[in-house]
Amino acid sequence: SPTNPTMSGFAVVRDSLQNRGSAFTNEERKKLRVTGLVPPRVFTLEEQLARTRAQFDALQAPIDKYKYLMDLQDVNETLFYRFVMDNVTEMMPFIYTPTVGEGCQKYGTVIQRPRGLYISIEHKGSVADVIGNWYSDKVDVIVMTDGERILGLGDLGTYGMGIPVGKLNLYVACAGVNPARVLPLTLDVGTNTKSLIEDPFYTGLKQPRVRGAEYDAFLEEVMVALTTKFPGVLVQFEDFGNTTAFHLLERYRGRVCTFNDDIQGTASVSLAGLISATRVKGTKIKDELFLFMGAGEAGTGIADLIVAQMVADGLSLEDARKRCWLIDSKGLVVKSRLQGLQHHKVNYAHEFEALPDLVSSIKALKPTAIIGVSAQSAVFTEEVVKLMASLNERPIIFPLSNPTSLSECSAEQAYTWTKGKVLFASGSPFPSVFIDGKENVPGQGNNAYIFPGVGLGIVVSRARHVTDDMFRIAAQALADIVTPEDVAKNCLYPPLKKIREVSAKIAIAVAQNAFDTGLAAEARPADLAAAVQAAMYNPTY
Repeated sequence: SPTNPTMSGFAVVRDSLQNRGSAFTNEERKKLRVTGLVPPRVFTLEEQLARTRAQFDALQAPIDKYKYLMDLQDVNETLFYRFVMDNVTEMMPFIYTPTVGEGCQKYGTVIQRPRGLYISIEHKGSVADVIGNWYSDKVDVIVMTDGERILGLGDLGTYGMGIPVGKLNLYVACAGVNPARVLPLTLDVGTNTKSLIEDPFYTGLKQPRVRGAEYDAFLEEVMVALTTKFPGVLVQFEDFGNTTAFHLLERYRGRVCTFNDDIQGTASVSLAGLISATRVKGTKIKDELFLFMGAGEAGTGIADLIVAQMVADGLSLEDARKRCWLIDSKGLVVKSRLQGLQHHKVNYAHEFEALPDLVSSIKALKPTAIIGVSAQSAVFTEEVVKLMASLNERPIIFPLSNPTSLSECSAEQAYTWTKGKVLFASGSPFPSVFIDGKENVPGQGNNAYIFPGVGLGIVVSRARHVTDDMFRIAAQALADIVTPEDVAKNCLYPPLKKIREVSAKIAIAVAQNAFDTGLAAEARPADLAAAVQAAMYNPTY
C-alpha cells in the first residue's frame, strides 16, 4: 500500500490511500495517532471484505452499486481495489461500462466528493498553476477527456469525469498501476448539450464549446504544463469528439508519450477477437472481408490496425485497405463521395457503386465480418444477421457500441438468428446463450483487456512514445491467451478473471518492443517478466 510517513492523526483517516479504517492494528493506531478516530475493534482485511460484500449485495439498482463503490474508493482505496480485484468479472460492469454511462449522466447528483483535476478554458494563462495544485509531483498515467463524446452518449461536458476516474480504476485493478501515481483529468471548454446548460446541478461552464484556434492554444498550454510537471508521463486521450480525437493524436503522438484508447485501444481489443475468430475458422486476417457499420474514430482505428496486421501477414498496403469497407450516415463510403469525406475515411473510399445502407452493402460486398461501431441500437437486424449467416458458414459479427442500450444487437439475437453459427463479440457484457443445449459465452471486446497492460508496459520501460505496432503486439498477446476451453464455448476472449495475467503478458510484450526499438528511457532489466510483476500494485495491508 502507498504510505505517507509524514501524515498522522485525522489526516490519515481522511486520506483514502492511507486509511485502513477498522483494520489499523493497535500499534498502528498509536503510531499514527488515530486511536479513537476509528472503532475500537480491530478487523482483518478479510473481515472488511465480507462486510463490503454484504453492503454491496444489499443494493439492487446498478447505479446504487456504482455510487457505493465510488464512495468506498473515497474512504479506503486498498479495500476498494481488493474487492474489485477479487470479483473483477462481477465488478467490471459497475465500475465501468455500462453503469459508468449512467453515472456520468447523473454525475451532478451522484458524486459527493470530486476526484481528479478540472482545468477550465477560463484558466488560460495559468494552467501550470492549476496543475501545481495536484497533491503529488509523481504521476505515471493521466487519462484526459473534454467530455464531448462520452461512450455513445454524446456531449456530457464535465459530467464526463466519471470516464477518466473509471479508466484509471481499471489501470490499477487490472494491471497494478500504482493508484498514488494516476491523475484523472477533465478539460472544461463548455458543452453543446442544452439540457446540461439548463441543469441546475451541472458542474461545468454553461456556454457553447470553444473550438478552433482558441481550443488548440488551450490544449497546447495543457500538454506543455503536464509534461513539464510530470516528465515522461503517459497521457491517454479519452472520449474526445471524432475530429478532435484524430487531430490531437496526430499533433502530439510524436511529441509526448500518448495514445487514444477510443482509436487504438478499441482497435487492439477488436483485432484480438478477430484473430481468435480466424483461428476458429482456420483462416488468417488477410483472408477476411470486413464491413464496418460506423466510420468514426473507433471504426477507422480498427480498420487501420486490421490493415497493419494484413500487411504483417504479407498483403500490400493497397490490397489490405481494399478488404475493409465503411458505412457512415450517408451510406457506403466510396470514391465518388471523396470530396465531402472527413480525412480519416479517405483511405477506405474504394471504387464501387454508392449504396444506401447496410443490407444493400452486405448483398453487394459479401463480407465475412461485420463490425458495429455506430452507436445505433438494433441496427444489426434479424435480416442483417440472417443474411450474414447465409453468406458464411461462420459469420463474424461484432456489435461493439457502448453502453448496452446502444449495442447493434444482443448476443441472444446473434446466436439465435444464426442457429449458433456466429463468431460473436460485443462491446458490453451479455449473459451466456444456450442453443440446442450448448452454452455459448459471448466474448466482451472490453478495452480493459488492452490499455491497462499497454500502460503498465510503458511505465516499466519508460517508453518515450506509444506506437501503433505496440497495439498490434498487444492484440496478438491477448489472442494467444485464449484457450481451447474458451473456444469450445464460442468465446473469443479469455475470462476476465485472468485480467491480471493478461495485463502482465501484454506489459511484457509492449516493454520488450520499447526496448527493442530504442524507445525506452529505462535500462533493460535482466528479467523483464520479474520487473513487470514487481511493478504491479497489490492491494493489501
